[in-house]
Amino acid sequence: MLNIQNISLQRGNKILLNNASFQLYPKMKVGLIGKNGCGKSSLFALIRGEILADKGEIAYPKHWKIASVKQETPSSNLSALDYVLSADSELQNIQAALTNAEEKNDGILIANLHTQLEEIGAYDIKSRAAKLLSGLGFSDEEQNLEVKLFSGGWRMRLNLAQALIQRSDLLLLDEPTNHLDLETVLWLEQYLNSLDCAILLISHDRDFLNATTRQTLELSQQTLTLYGGHYDFYCQEKAIRLSQQAAQYAKQQAHIQHLQAFINRFRAKATKARQAQSRVKALEKLKKITPAYLDSEVSFDFLPPNHQPDMLIAMDNASVGYIADNPLINNVKLRIERGGRYGLLGVNGSGKTTLIKTLTGDLNLLSGSLNKSAKLKIGYFAQHQLDALRPDFSPVRHIQELSPQAKEQDIRNFLGGFAFYGDMALSPIVDFSGGEKARLALALLVWQKPNLLLLDEPTNHLDLSMRQALALALQGFQGALLVVSHDRSLMDAVCDSFLLIERGSLKTFDGSLDDYQQYRLSQNLQQNNKPMISDRKKEKQKEAQMRQEISRQIKPLQKIVQECEQKLERLMQEKQQAEVFLASEQAYNDENKTLLLQTTERLRLVNAEIEDTENRWLETQTMIESITNNKG
Repeated sequence: MLNIQNISLQRGNKILLNNASFQLYPKMKVGLIGKNGCGKSSLFALIRGEILADKGEIAYPKHWKIASVKQETPSSNLSALDYVLSADSELQNIQAALTNAEEKNDGILIANLHTQLEEIGAYDIKSRAAKLLSGLGFSDEEQNLEVKLFSGGWRMRLNLAQALIQRSDLLLLDEPTNHLDLETVLWLEQYLNSLDCAILLISHDRDFLNATTRQTLELSQQTLTLYGGHYDFYCQEKAIRLSQQAAQYAKQQAHIQHLQAFINRFRAKATKARQAQSRVKALEKLKKITPAYLDSEVSFDFLPPNHQPDMLIAMDNASVGYIADNPLINNVKLRIERGGRYGLLGVNGSGKTTLIKTLTGDLNLLSGSLNKSAKLKIGYFAQHQLDALRPDFSPVRHIQELSPQAKEQDIRNFLGGFAFYGDMALSPIVDFSGGEKARLALALLVWQKPNLLLLDEPTNHLDLSMRQALALALQGFQGALLVVSHDRSLMDAVCDSFLLIERGSLKTFDGSLDDYQQYRLSQNLQQNNKPMISDRKKEKQKEAQMRQEISRQIKPLQKIVQECEQKLERLMQEKQQAEVFLASEQAYNDENKTLLLQTTERLRLVNAEIEDTENRWLETQTMIESITNNKG
């Protein structure tokens, strides 16, 4: 098991962990939760041995293999498929040894290495890696592209694939659904549920946690607390514990007040001094119950739009994309009216972001018409907008750029709803985390009072409390909205209907998100059952079958080689004993004449048998080398 015992960790002036303990057993599936900045990623770094604790220890079995997702991806010339395969160090080492053995024509070692490759599943690892990449959204063509040609988000998917392809006892996943679309998240849920290893998962996606974890580990107030169920169970259990703690705290406070009142009243009286002093000692020894505490939650509301036209956007016979001759979506007919609340669905690459960029005006329409109300005011949230924030500006300064006449105190009051308090509201955002920048981007959007919200994956970098606050705020939003998100809780909470981009067309999806999930799963099942094996895959399968056939042919020959070697060892010992006797004076005494003749004859037979056995060994070894050298 993984045993975290009395761990303490401080970074700068901030204490992240204080005497925290936790045990993780094989095959446990645990969700690690806690507000942004509480130390979840630092705990992962401790487990990986990248940083050292100030106190305490982390121990796990020496044979355990720990896999995790790298945060950086080099600009590699490797193909996406080869990059994923390179993560399997055991495979790489055996393949390197096999190449060396083949250069030396070492038949026995070659056969042994092929056996090892078979044991670790190496002959089908390329097909497994290709299936992984397909599940993560890479087409067959993209799997052969060089890593350096992919964007940052797609490289993170490659890093995720590297972690998933490894044979591990413990898999550490830190926000694996960031940069994924809904369809890929659904696939990942299924894949993680199929694994036999232990998983420790950091995520702020409620549905993803519920689908993939069986226990919940909370990092709060510098300690670790394990709950025996998924995230929804945790929420219920947490509420019960907080209620009990609040009752115990209130009861103890009443007891403390009673003791203190007695002390204050009778401390100066000689007749009661002893009793007063005993109560002072009792008060000192009393183990204080802390007040029931919830991590600070963000709370904000969207300001009412200044204008609410009935029709906001109308598209007719529109083609959307980047290339006129090859649009992503054709014949789009879309009406976004006052109060419309749409969730936009579609597989990766179908054109969801492209459609939103066309609505904002960032992309020109390829053909058809796009009409907008004169009073339309769009609030657009996308991940690239975090990069557009000024690192040298404070949150207050960002809003002052939008509204120079606004009073600073009004701005600070507004920003307090997004958890920008005190000095933080006036500090440059250069050192802000991704979550803090996302909160600021949302604050800027809310400040501008839009009547149409276009949200493209707004929950990336947001913790659970901020996601909940966003969902509540969107429920009260008086304008229209169009949302793309892999967070099903958010989509369920704020969308009244769904649009689906499929096969180059935009249509209404009649059903709920649960219906859509079943729709996608059934499609994936149908696709997996189709006999669609490319020539390349057939070739790889043929190679794997050939290796297995080589291994089958070599095994009986290896047995013969082993028998010959054992026989030679026995014959050489017998020969040595005979030669020692023949070299002695006793061999030539009259009483040993018969033994001398017998030993001489036996030595002749042994030498002949040695020669025959050596020839058989050599012939068998030659057969092994012939099979391995003519494998294809």
